Amino acid sequence: MSGYNLRFAKRNCPDMKIYLAPMEGVVDFHMRNILTAVGGYDYCVTEFVRVVDRLLPSRVFKRICPELEHGGLTASGTPVIVQILGSDINAMADNARHIAKLGAPGIDINFGCPSKCVNKNDGGAILLKNPHRLYDIVRAVREGVAEAVPVSAKIRLGFDDTDLALENALAVAEAGASFITVHARTRKDGYKAPARWEWLARINQALDIPVVANGDINSVEDYQRCIDISACEQIMIGRGAIARPDLARQIVSHQHGLEISELDWAEVKEMLAGMAIELQDHIKDRYILPRIKQWLVHLKRQYDEAHRCFESVRLMRSYAEFEQLLKNS
Repeated sequence: MSGYNLRFAKRNCPDMKIYLAPMEGVVDFHMRNILTAVGGYDYCVTEFVRVVDRLLPSRVFKRICPELEHGGLTASGTPVIVQILGSDINAMADNARHIAKLGAPGIDINFGCPSKCVNKNDGGAILLKNPHRLYDIVRAVREGVAEAVPVSAKIRLGFDDTDLALENALAVAEAGASFITVHARTRKDGYKAPARWEWLARINQALDIPVVANGDINSVEDYQRCIDISACEQIMIGRGAIARPDLARQIVSHQHGLEISELDWAEVKEMLAGMAIELQDHIKDRYILPRIKQWLVHLKRQYDEAHRCFESVRLMRSYAEFEQLLKNS
């Protein structure tokens, strides 16, 4: 390893970009289609594909990212970056090379997953304990794919504490990453508020690659405070995007000094119906209601009507009941 250090001088990042974050079991390709159709997103990132010690077949990546069958784009034309998670250097490089050949617009490496099961099996945030391992994995992936294919990594501020936050970020940068996404919490923090945006500022100052800010961006006001504190020009939103399906579009309007118009409940209800219809083509009816209920739980943070809808849907046992509710409401 060449010895990462604080020699990087901050450069001006390219224009602002908004990424849709992966959320296991929530933001899959169905949700990507719906949210990117609303507008505002420059890129999406898939849920992670677990890499162990061998090359995975194409069908595994296409199951997580069906967009690979369509040039790596959602139906509305938003590029989808494929995320991988693992610690075997050769297997990570081999799978990254295969993903690139399948046409992925980019490859992201997950060093942030806080799951105990994942960490116990030497994946995700556990690797934040050793910056050298981050460097080696990113370097292997970077060297394994063509220079034109962006390679990025997502990290947290650390495992139990922030002692290695800068060192980890610098390891990723020196290994050749195109950009880095930083969830401004440690693994120990889980998803508890508040995200520590001041740490993003320190990392942003130290690196010469774009730093994508992630964590607690749930409104236009949150976005503005985050970039004011962090000086990041790029952001990734997850839970905020599910609660406010037009959050990215609102932020873009804010950036350009335009009037911000918010989706009303009637429009959101149409999106719920659209989700249910799309799911019918891919999963059995009995699995559709749980997905709708799951989304409603997030929507309740923003829409009073979602509370009432959830109470109606919560006790339903069939998709037909939900269809009837939509017709009558």
